[in-house]
Amino acid sequence: MARRSFLAEVQRQIAASQREAARSQKAAVREHEAARRNVEQAQKAELRAAAQMERAAEVDRKRFEREAKAAHVAAKQAEVEQLNSALAETYDEIDSLLAATLDVDDYVDLEQLRRTVEHPPFDRADLEASLPTPADIPEPAKPQYKQPETPKGLFGKKKKLAEAEVEARDAHAADLATWQDDMDTLPSRRQTAADEHAAAESERIASLEVERIRYTQECEAREAEIDEHNAAIDKLITDLGYGTVSAVEEYISIVLANSAYPTTFTMTYDFEFEPGTAELRLRTLMPGPDVIPQIKLYKYTKSTDEITATAQSQKASKDRYSSAVHQIALRTLHEVFEADRRGLVATISLELGTETIDPATGNQTYVPFVAVAASRETFMGFDLSAVTPDATLNHLGASVSKNPLGLVPASTTGIRTT
Repeated sequence: MARRSFLAEVQRQIAASQREAARSQKAAVREHEAARRNVEQAQKAELRAAAQMERAAEVDRKRFEREAKAAHVAAKQAEVEQLNSALAETYDEIDSLLAATLDVDDYVDLEQLRRTVEHPPFDRADLEASLPTPADIPEPAKPQYKQPETPKGLFGKKKKLAEAEVEARDAHAADLATWQDDMDTLPSRRQTAADEHAAAESERIASLEVERIRYTQECEAREAEIDEHNAAIDKLITDLGYGTVSAVEEYISIVLANSAYPTTFTMTYDFEFEPGTAELRLRTLMPGPDVIPQIKLYKYTKSTDEITATAQSQKASKDRYSSAVHQIALRTLHEVFEADRRGLVATISLELGTETIDPATGNQTYVPFVAVAASRETFMGFDLSAVTPDATLNHLGASVSKNPLGLVPASTTGIRTT
């Protein structure tokens, strides 16, 4: 019975161990499965995060692309606006060549051309201050003998001290010798510093004198130039009062030089005053047809990302250049007559044209566009703000080119004076 109980207990323990092992195995399996699931979940979360980041990056990339494209388009459109604005401004300047001068008093007050002397400040003020006196070279301190410290240790102290004292005395003697050399050379070094300062000061004073002479001469030359200029103004005013030819022509050149045309319009004049008839014979050269832009407007096409120009029609270019010719003719007459308050010029015989390359010969040639004569009395009665320039020229009996853009010349003979 006891044996059976022992066997039963052994069997019970074996069964308990087996059950515990089974539980442990199941727990291990559960832990392994949980770990596996955790790994899978982490991997899935990582994949989801990566996908989200990729989607976000793609969204941002597309947004950035859209913004960059919009900015590019806006920049191109702004460039087009700027080009068209500049083009419109150019056309406006050409179309208002006559109107631009009507609000301007073309009279030149010669008294206002006088100049006054304005001397700049002396430009070498740095030479005016004396050089600072160099600092005195001090006497070197006399070296003092320094007793060496007593050597440490139990043996050979006396010998070591004696050796140290010998070294100290030798070093002191060397220091004294150096000090004495410094003392002996001190007076000469002080004198050298004083001499160098005196030499530099003398050089400064000499340079200052030279620069003052140069500055004075420049001021005198400037004053002489101003005096000469003002004397010429005085003479011009006096001679203009007498109506001398040279004075009238000089005054007319000043008036025409004051005429402010657009930068693309370079104007040149050649004239001669005839005192017997009080007639001014005036030839005016204007720019050729290429001064007229051949572009109507600029536009931007998004699909091709290109800025293109629309050509101006031949008729528009022809009309604009013809208008410029007519306006310049009247403007030149107006400016001379208005500026001549003394009435010295009674009549102007004007010829307006351009110089260009003859396509037939390749040589420089002159093409007249307008030939007109006008009297002061008749012309000053016009209200130029309300006229049509070509009609005014026709009223004056002018000979006018039918196609200046095509360099068709006007007849320059048989012009009547109104």
